[in-house]
This record gives sequence, structure tokens and C-alpha cells, in this order.
Amino acid sequence: MARKIKDPGLGYSSDKNVQSFINPDGSPNILHLNRERNFDDLYTYLLSLSWVSFLSLVTLGFILLNTFFAFIYLWIGIEHLSSLPVGFWGDFVNAFNFSAQTITTVGYGSISPTSLLSGIVSSIEALIGLMSFSFITGLLYGRFSKPKPSVRFSRTFLVRKFEEDRALMFRLSSKRTTIMIEPEIKVTLTISESDKSGEFKRSFYQLKLEREKITYLPTMWTLVHKIDHTSPLYKYSDEELQQLKANLYILFQYHEDSFAQKVYKLHSYQFEDLQTNVQFKSSVKFSEEGQIVLDHNLLNQTEPLV
Repeated sequence: MARKIKDPGLGYSSDKNVQSFINPDGSPNILHLNRERNFDDLYTYLLSLSWVSFLSLVTLGFILLNTFFAFIYLWIGIEHLSSLPVGFWGDFVNAFNFSAQTITTVGYGSISPTSLLSGIVSSIEALIGLMSFSFITGLLYGRFSKPKPSVRFSRTFLVRKFEEDRALMFRLSSKRTTIMIEPEIKVTLTISESDKSGEFKRSFYQLKLEREKITYLPTMWTLVHKIDHTSPLYKYSDEELQQLKANLYILFQYHEDSFAQKVYKLHSYQFEDLQTNVQFKSSVKFSEEGQIVLDHNLLNQTEPLV
């Protein structure tokens, strides 16, 4: 008999169109309303951005800040900088260049403040530049030093014949060439079904795997949940499983040598991704010299069940 577990924090209420609270890439899929925000959240937000978004944001901030100070210098008067007026756009370019040199503390000397007011503004801008670049430097260090798991999960999972019963399977591998030390995995199943009143309720199960922890992982790891009489999926046919409003939530952890600490990776599968009566293609072979060869392109490849 399948044993339910207590609510892990999702709530028992459900909906016919309920979505997974974890996206396949491990990011949260939760809409927050009326959440209090503070300045400390900015650091976390900037660390979580993609590199393209982060560098674009830094570049945009640099342009906007220099544009802001360029207009201040134009308001003060371009004659308060060692530059002759050459028209609005020419003066703006000169003011922008002077601002960029000041905020980066480069100071080429071709343009310099010649009055008290322009000197005060440029000093304030230099201070802002020092603090800004210190903050950005800290963010760059944080982004590089933040422990990051390097794990790929198969795009789909499958149910196939296994021994005298069936089994649910998915697999994973490392993106790097290093060996994962003491990888460990936990899989939670949620099933949303309507009761007699038509309301959808959610049930939670901890799926029992053939192996939840191994000593090291040099290649790929195929995770197997045997669908026997103790499995919560035992009563469903293959066709019913594919129509089931259910999700797999995966917590994977291992010791990452690059950061000398444990790292964690979240992943999820919807039962819409389920394939039946197929098997994963073998991803490992041997070279003529006897060396193990791992083909990462075969992580998601399946073939008809023999």
C-alpha cells in the first residue's frame, strides 16, 4: 500500500489547471503578491540574473548615470569645464566624455573642471563611481564564487516494463568532466485528483528509488522507481499515467570539488513529459584502448523497448 506523506509546504488544495511550483530548470514558479521588499533583496536579485541580463543592466546603468551628470554639466555651463562651446550635441558629447572619465576615475586631463561648482559636482560623481564599481566588483566576485551545480536531467522521464512489473525512470549527468562525490537524490510525487464534490485535492508521496545515494558518479545515473504494489502509481495504467495531473519534484545534492562544498539542484517533471514503452539509449561505450566513452548527446535519446 502506498504511504502518503505530510504536506511539504504546497498545501492540499489544488486546481484542474494547477502548475508545477518548480520550473524544469529548478527556478521557482510562484507569483508573490504584497511581498515586502528591502535593499538587501537587490544583491540577491542581481546574483540570480543571467550573465546577459546582468551585463546589459550594468551597461545601461553606466550610460544613464553618465547621461544624468552630462546634463548637470550642461546646466552648469560647458564653459565651467575646460572645453569651448561647440553647439548642444557637441557640448553634450564633451560633457558625457568628461563624466565617463570622472566616474571611472580615469581622468585623461583633456577636459577638467574650472569652477568651484563643477569641481564639487565632479567630486560627488567620482565618489559615486568608486562606490558603484566597488559594488559591481563584489557582484562579479559573488557571481563567480557562488556554488553552482552542474547537472543535466533528461528532458523526459519514462515508464517501461521492468523485471516482473513496471518502473518509472529518468536520468542525469554532470556537465563537467569531474566526478560527482556522494550524489544523493530525493523524489516527491504530487497527484491532484478531484473528489466526489468536484474539488481538486493534492496528495504527496515520497517515491522509493532503487538507489537514492551512491559513492561517486563518473558517467550517467539512471534513477529507477519500481511500480509495484507499494507504489502510488501502481493502480494507474500507462494511458492513465499520461493523463494524470501529477508532478515529480526532485532534490539532488552532491559534493562539488570546484567549490569544496555540497551543492543542490532542484528539478521537476510534469506527467505530460512522460513516455511509455521506450527505453533510454545506452550512453556509455568503450574505446579500442578500453577507455570509457560517455556521449552527453545521448542523455535524452530513447528507443523502442526491446
